[in-house]
Amino acid sequence: MRKLKNLLGFVPENIRLYQMAFRHKSVATAIKEGAKNSNERLEFLGDAILGSVVAELLFKKYPYKDEGFLTEMRSKIVSRANLNQLSRKLGLNELIQYDARMISFPNKQGSLLGDAFEALVGAVYLDKGYTFTKSFLLNRIIKTHVDIQLLEVTETNFKSRLIEWCQHLGKDVQFLPTANPEGESSKMFSIEAIVEGEVCGIGRDFNKKSAEKLAAEKACEYLKIFETE
Repeated sequence: MRKLKNLLGFVPENIRLYQMAFRHKSVATAIKEGAKNSNERLEFLGDAILGSVVAELLFKKYPYKDEGFLTEMRSKIVSRANLNQLSRKLGLNELIQYDARMISFPNKQGSLLGDAFEALVGAVYLDKGYTFTKSFLLNRIIKTHVDIQLLEVTETNFKSRLIEWCQHLGKDVQFLPTANPEGESSKMFSIEAIVEGEVCGIGRDFNKKSAEKLAAEKACEYLKIFETE
């Protein structure tokens, strides 16, 4: 509880939510119908809340930028590499519970820190509500630890990273167009990032290159390909 108060700046009400937020599936136990008491569900929720807060922040900060720019900036802020780095700054690595044998396999730890951060956001939301969580993210996290101006001029080329990774391992990679979901604008480009015949990421944007970048980023996350930190 003391560690959480120092980390978050407030006293949690439902401590069990935060305990679950830092429990990796490698040490979780089954609770019902095959489900485990890991942080995966909280991660799913936190991802949505974080994306919403960041989207609104960028919408207001850049009133004259187009949708493609806003999408790319949001991707930079919520990218797994950035969330991993942010989690380390906050000291989440000291709170996460996971199988110690994972230490011997760095590639399996690629998303562990970022996943825990998103799960933490989900826990704060369930414990304190959206308004409180939004304020916490903007004032305690983003304004303090995220340099948006620096990210704006930083080129995060996930497509090149994915291609280089595949070339190094001798894997085939393709970026191919696919049909848009029913009801989605026909002007929207949908691109699949396919590695060795498997769809590893799908990107959608009104700009084809932006759609490819989004597909590559999702593929990098799926394949646990991250920048060295």
